[in-house]
Amino acid sequence: MLKVLMPTIMMFPTIWLISPKWLWTTATAQSLLIALTSLTWLKWASETGWTSLNNYMATDPLSTPLLILTCWLLPLMILASQNHINPEPINRQRLYITLLTSLQMFLIMAFSATEIIMFYIMFEATLIPTLIIITRWGNQAERLNAGTYFLFYTLAGSLPLLIALLLLQQSTETLSMLMLQYSQPMQLNLYGHMIWWAGCLIAFLVKMPLYGVHLWLPKAHVEAPVAGSMVLAAVLLKLGGYGMMRMMIMLDPLSKELCYPFIILALWGIIMTGSICLRQTDLKSLIAYSSVSHMGLVAGGILIQTPWGFSGAITLMIAHGLVSSALFCLANTAYERTHSRTMILARGLQVIFPLTAFWWFIANLANLALPPLPNLMGELMIITTLFNWSPWTILLTGLGTLITAGYSLYMFLMSQRGMLPNHIVGLQPFHTREHLLMTMHLLPTTLLVTKPELMWGWCY
Repeated sequence: MLKVLMPTIMMFPTIWLISPKWLWTTATAQSLLIALTSLTWLKWASETGWTSLNNYMATDPLSTPLLILTCWLLPLMILASQNHINPEPINRQRLYITLLTSLQMFLIMAFSATEIIMFYIMFEATLIPTLIIITRWGNQAERLNAGTYFLFYTLAGSLPLLIALLLLQQSTETLSMLMLQYSQPMQLNLYGHMIWWAGCLIAFLVKMPLYGVHLWLPKAHVEAPVAGSMVLAAVLLKLGGYGMMRMMIMLDPLSKELCYPFIILALWGIIMTGSICLRQTDLKSLIAYSSVSHMGLVAGGILIQTPWGFSGAITLMIAHGLVSSALFCLANTAYERTHSRTMILARGLQVIFPLTAFWWFIANLANLALPPLPNLMGELMIITTLFNWSPWTILLTGLGTLITAGYSLYMFLMSQRGMLPNHIVGLQPFHTREHLLMTMHLLPTTLLVTKPELMWGWCY
């Protein structure tokens, strides 16, 4: 744990003391070294599954894939941001990279926390750098509105969780994840206990987000700079899923009855947000709504509470994190050249950028869950679990899968195929940096096909 956390903390003085000429090179190199070091977590040494640093921080096979995804994303965010942050004053560039690094530090501490209250504090701490990134470096004036939505939706969902955790501490006298699974569950039979159950989960359902409390996500994604969109889609949404998985262990007696409306809402959300995607004209908005659709499937898989549902959820979260981040990078590369996110105005780009069209094609196929990619593994496991729970869910999940394929192909055809509009002239060629960025997103996705148990071996 320290071999990753300490170098991350050491990035702060490096960023502020390094000469401006070497700022981006050093930040990218150091963050990439941290990402490569984090891969050593894949070797699980302990019998119990937990590898602890101290009483408050430990990794287990559920948090390890998400920790590695967090570390892998920082060099990619720094690579993606170079072009549009470079013209700014040097101190603003340093501040931007500092915020991204602080976000990684908070996320590492959140995913490795063994005390639920520490997880809660880190869960809230990630709000601050994300909010600054959206409201300071966003593209349009609406970024302040998006930041407000993001802040208040998350805080309104999180306060009931804090009260629920304090009540849990009062009744069980511990908030350690290591101890809670062995402690006696609360006698959950009153209406007050049902409210407590909802309080434990609502913060994570807002963060995922569940359809109905998802309105902050498209706004935040559309207004955020590329690094903000990447970290939101790839890791911050996964905090919700991870928190739900950790909390579901304690909520068992009540979950059998109370999870019905949430599962139905999640499945209905897959259809609704998929249908919204089919009508989108804004590229980033389309990718943001597709995230809501995928996370609805994850929420359904977690709420069912079976080993298959959990392993499908973690697989889909990791795969979606890499693919969604790749799509946001591609949308940003198009935006930096055409200065428009409207698909009708920036279409037919395959003629000018054939290799980029290949990246678009692979990312879209991964998004629509093409076999044998991990996206399909996750979706199939969740759909099978839901079918086992109630055969009627196949109507919703099946239709959702068809709609996903529809809007993914629509996005590819609109942005890449067809005639090049007359107003697109003198576009800057693609850089090696951008091709490297796409390779580093899509190569891990394809490599996971060969060893998927890295993501879901903890269930068996």
